[in-house]
Amino acid sequence: MSEVNGPGGRDDGELVRAAADGDRHAFEELYRRYAPFLTARLRGRCADHAVVDDIVQETFLAVWRGTASYRHDGDVAGWLWRIGSRRLIDALRGDGARGRLRQALARMRHRDERSAEEHVLARVEHGDLAGSLERLSPELRAVLQATVIDGLTTREAAALLGVPPGTVKTRAMRARRQLRQELT
Repeated sequence: MSEVNGPGGRDDGELVRAAADGDRHAFEELYRRYAPFLTARLRGRCADHAVVDDIVQETFLAVWRGTASYRHDGDVAGWLWRIGSRRLIDALRGDGARGRLRQALARMRHRDERSAEEHVLARVEHGDLAGSLERLSPELRAVLQATVIDGLTTREAAALLGVPPGTVKTRAMRARRQLRQELT
């Protein structure tokens, strides 16, 4: 997703470093490039738009203040997603927002429409992986999405999904076993 803004424009890594050094124009460009992406991804995890907007702002504020460290060879979209998703986890652990976010996430888990990630997983064209993933129960798919696609730890996935860490481990093991059986 790395972009360069026209001839002589800066790539994503340069924008991150310049923004962390206080370059307002670099920060604005970085925000324009990635705020919609981050907002869409977070809304796939949390139905409360106000909470998502706050988390997006906090994520970019961390970039502006230079408190979020960026590796020079890293993917900026993935880096921002990791910051934002961890802030969502932190919000789940917060006092007042905890109940509200758990309710919003519970609504998202039990909705009828599929998330963007589920659409992508369903379109994977590597063997019968898409079909195998589609046949997983929603609970097993959610654990794989959180731990594999989003790169969350077991503890973070547990907080996000509202289940104990042991349940995340068990579901991940069951999902891997089921996928292995179907794909061999």
